[in-house]
Amino acid sequence: MAKVYIVLTKTGTIFSQTIRLYTKEPYNHVSLSLDKELTELYSFGRKKAYNPLRAGFVKENVKHGIYARFPDTTCEIFELEINDRQKDKMRRVIRHFQLNEHNYRYNLLGIATIPFGKSLERKYAYFCSQFVATVLNMAGICLWEKPLGLITPGDYRTARFLKKVYEGPLSIYEDHLEEQESVSLQDEMLQI
Repeated sequence: MAKVYIVLTKTGTIFSQTIRLYTKEPYNHVSLSLDKELTELYSFGRKKAYNPLRAGFVKENVKHGIYARFPDTTCEIFELEINDRQKDKMRRVIRHFQLNEHNYRYNLLGIATIPFGKSLERKYAYFCSQFVATVLNMAGICLWEKPLGLITPGDYRTARFLKKVYEGPLSIYEDHLEEQESVSLQDEMLQI
């Protein structure tokens, strides 16, 4: 079995605050990580921390970019168990996005149609939750029975098969992992 991680965040940007006013959800951005350390973290969002208009496919870094600009970012992290074949497929899909990132843009129009229950899926445009749902779907993982263009960050909080593994400040998630590893090591030592 393999694992991937769904990361929900709240940064405090004006755009995220605006979305939160409408959705009433605590988190409004979704990313997909292929590792628990979040070094392979992908989404659709800002390409530059200070320019919300330049957006598209991004490889995110929890210590740089938008997360460095907003150090009080909070998050909720979910673990999803999948098989090795599904994870390999996800890597291939993400690699396609990386190789063609100049073709992709942010699906702002798609976000605008969600309140009306309309899915606006455009060939080279995604918003964050739509992108993550698309990658999962292309790997054969379908968590919802609705169009991918209607998936919101809140849908991830209630999705079947997602197990919450962390909630709190994104800036101390790495400390949380080290603490977990230390506890696991102590448990193994006690069993010997």
